[in-house]
Formats: sequence, C-alpha cells, structure tokens
Amino acid sequence: MATSAYIVQQLKRQLSAASTPEKAQSARRYFPRGIHCLGANALDIKHVIRQFHLDNPMLNPEQVLAISEALLRQAKYSEEVMVGYGLINKFVSKYYDDDLLFRFEYWLEHYANNWALVDDLCMKTLYKFLLARPHLIEHTKKWAYSNVSWCRRGSNVAWVKFIKRPMGKSVYYLDKNLVFNNCDVLIVDADEFVQKSVGWLLKVTAVYYPEDVVNYLQLNHQNMQKSTIRYALEKVAQPQRKRLLKEFK
Repeated sequence: MATSAYIVQQLKRQLSAASTPEKAQSARRYFPRGIHCLGANALDIKHVIRQFHLDNPMLNPEQVLAISEALLRQAKYSEEVMVGYGLINKFVSKYYDDDLLFRFEYWLEHYANNWALVDDLCMKTLYKFLLARPHLIEHTKKWAYSNVSWCRRGSNVAWVKFIKRPMGKSVYYLDKNLVFNNCDVLIVDADEFVQKSVGWLLKVTAVYYPEDVVNYLQLNHQNMQKSTIRYALEKVAQPQRKRLLKEFK
C-alpha cells in the first residue's frame, strides 16, 4: 500500500495537472484580497477526491483522516486545502467521534485563509458531520469568540443549513435566539467577511422568522454596517425591504 507521503504528493500532482492559468484567473475575480490558487475548479477537485477513493479502497476512515491532515499541513494552494477537507466526506456521517468538531475548529483557524475555504468546510464536510450529530450543532457558537476571523465567520456559516432542516422523519429547528446571540457578538466585528456571514445567517433566518429578523434589525441597525443590513433583508418582502432600507439610512 502506498505511503501517506506518496499519496499526498500524488494528490498535489493530480491537482496541478488539472489546473490552467485561465481557471486561476477566473477564480481570482471573487477574491479582492487575493488568493493563492493553482487554477483547478470545483469539478477538478471533485474528480481528484473521487479518484483518491478509487485508487485507495483499502484505507479506513482513520487513515483517510490522517492523509487529510498531512495534506492540509503541506498545502500551499487553496485547492489543496479543499481536497484535504473533502477526502473525509465519504466517511464523515458514519465514522469518527464527536471530537472531530475540535479538529474542524483547528482547520478553520490554521488552514483557512479565504472565505471560500471557510464555506467549503462548513457547507460540505461539517454539514454532513452535524447532520448525523444534531446534538453538536449548537456547540459551534463558541467559534464566534475565536481570535481568527475565518473561524468567527465559520460560527455563522455552520448554521446556515440548520435554521430548519429535515432529519429523517423529523425536522430540526435551530433556536432562533442562538442566531441573534451570535449576531450580537459579531455585528461590530471589523472583518468584512465576518460581517457578510452575519448578513447571510440573518437572511436565511428571515425565510422562517421574518418578523424576528426585522425586529432584530430595528433594535441593532445603528451598530451594523449598511451592507450587512442589505444582505440580511434580501429575503424580506420587497415593499417592506424598501421601507426598512430607507428607515435604516
């Protein structure tokens, strides 16, 4: 069986082979602060992950996790980090214990360096992990107090899919007060991508609790950035949205 070091280098080579300058240039449009990327797109990353599992069918979940972390430690490019996150997606629902949540926090604080890496982890790997362990969903609230802005963003993004989420024969509802408490912590955050995550979480919450979100904005709009307010109101009925945007000027 191939060694972990060999597999990591193989993953890097496969990503590099799939990359082009044109795809790199296309990706950079979405990152005003810049991004260190190879030039592989989402389909390329998905293919590399799928090929990894085809080539290494005998690896168990713990061995795959070890390879993920080896790749993350060596990653120089955004796409390498995404592959590192994605290698465990096949196993994350049924394997690993609850302590994997601490690793996800570590990954956000040490390997995420742009908004896409936060969102990719939270909306894919972490989402599948929490979907199988709803008792852990509320635990990500402590990420709002992280010293790392990307982890603070993750505290909001982690909940975007859980405001109302079917789980088997039941429906999970995230406590809306947790949403507003998290926003209380972060509405004065200086980081623009944390602010965008506040707006995103409020926008999704407004689909199910529009009156509560409007009340929250009325109470807190003076402490909030205008762009965060606009984002939060995107799902509010258009006449009310226009009136509120005018009111909050």
